[in-house]
Amino acid sequence: MMKKTLFLNPPSFDGFDGGAGARYQAKREITSFWYPTWLAQPAALVKGSRLVDAPPHGQTLEDVLAIARDYELVIIHTSTPTLANDAKCAAAIKAQNPDTQVGFVGAHVAVLPEKTLRDYPVLDFVCRNEFDFTCKELAEGKDFSEIRGLSYRDKHGNIIHNPERELIQDWDSLPSVFPVYAENLDINKYFIGYLLHPYISFYTGRGCPAKCTFCLWPQTIGGHVYRAKSPEAVGKEMEIAKSLFGDRVREYMFDDDTFTINKERAIAISEHMKRLKLTWSCNARANLDYDTLKKLKENGLRLLLVGFESGNQKILDGIKKGIKLEVARKFMESCRKLGIKVHGTFIIGLPNETQETIEDTIRFACEINPHTIQVSIAAPYPGTELYQQALENNWLTDSQLVADSGIQLSPLSYPHLSAAQIEEAVARMYRRFYFRPQAIIPIVAEMLSDTQMFKRRLREAKEFFAYLKERKQKAQRMAS
Repeated sequence: MMKKTLFLNPPSFDGFDGGAGARYQAKREITSFWYPTWLAQPAALVKGSRLVDAPPHGQTLEDVLAIARDYELVIIHTSTPTLANDAKCAAAIKAQNPDTQVGFVGAHVAVLPEKTLRDYPVLDFVCRNEFDFTCKELAEGKDFSEIRGLSYRDKHGNIIHNPERELIQDWDSLPSVFPVYAENLDINKYFIGYLLHPYISFYTGRGCPAKCTFCLWPQTIGGHVYRAKSPEAVGKEMEIAKSLFGDRVREYMFDDDTFTINKERAIAISEHMKRLKLTWSCNARANLDYDTLKKLKENGLRLLLVGFESGNQKILDGIKKGIKLEVARKFMESCRKLGIKVHGTFIIGLPNETQETIEDTIRFACEINPHTIQVSIAAPYPGTELYQQALENNWLTDSQLVADSGIQLSPLSYPHLSAAQIEEAVARMYRRFYFRPQAIIPIVAEMLSDTQMFKRRLREAKEFFAYLKERKQKAQRMAS
């Protein structure tokens, strides 16, 4: 018999997005919550399990404890910014019922299993690397010593690291996460500023061939080989989604690190989306050719999420981005011609950053003019090449990755660019980009064409200005 199993994304900073993707987990400039796919996939493997995603649902520690009381096994998704907070949640669950087995999954513990178990004795185990089937075997009650990919305490308190678990190759055999979403989550609680509401995000595969030095998941869990479901399997999965959610979902987001890396597969999947009359978006690199973009657009593509990172070629080369600025410009021209919206993401504070390169990035963003942007601070997560560089060059400050409010801080400081200057540049770039007619007019037009979008953009504008105010106040405190 399966153990009664709870998969938990615990309460955290107010508005904190623990399910965020490659760059960082943090509170955004506007309300943003990604789906907890990393927990939903193992939950789909464990029949009768429950998934609780506390932050978007406004659930408190007391709410979580009331639920966890009845479970034998609690698997908590953690991250570097929330580790200490999540350990307190684990301790509260154990205090309530010492017999409950409690452990962590996530990129941080995949990289630092020994340290995590030593720092937090309340934990029974952590799951390393790609942990889906590790979780399944825990739920099946398999002896800890026989579970690959598991680090745990034995009965004498010794920390044991079992052999590694191989990465999943047969993705077609994995069950869909959509029934888990339908049973456990309120889709109306999930917002992403540039996606239609309500939306659903999910993975059709893991791994990314790119070698970007800052990118978290490929370097810690997913690896650099893209392993994915076949177009036929994805088509059947989308049929499940349509039967479960009908017309309530306005957009599906393929959140694979680089969904379009295999163009033929992406086109084949898009044909299923067209057949089912589903609107969709995906992650993409800024080097897709016009003909591929045209075919995807014809098959229902609405928006691409694209990591441009910087407007300075030296910085792009330094982080192994593998993209030339001229190629990115041509890509954006193609998207404009085809009417494909682009949400562009940028990072301030990468190695070799200066005030001059920050200006390059701001000018580049205004020049290519994506529909919306996200400006992140370079986040050196343990397990990434960027983190190792920071250690070797003494770039790390005493700062955490996020403030007590949950917004990003800069843990990096360079001889020629301070952490305070990096943080100030984020608000400056947002102001320079959005306070232009070229950015404002399309957003206003979007609002006027959709009543729901009108109300939503007003709320987001209020949140955005509050975010800029918080950034300004923090800069003033640091200056004084």
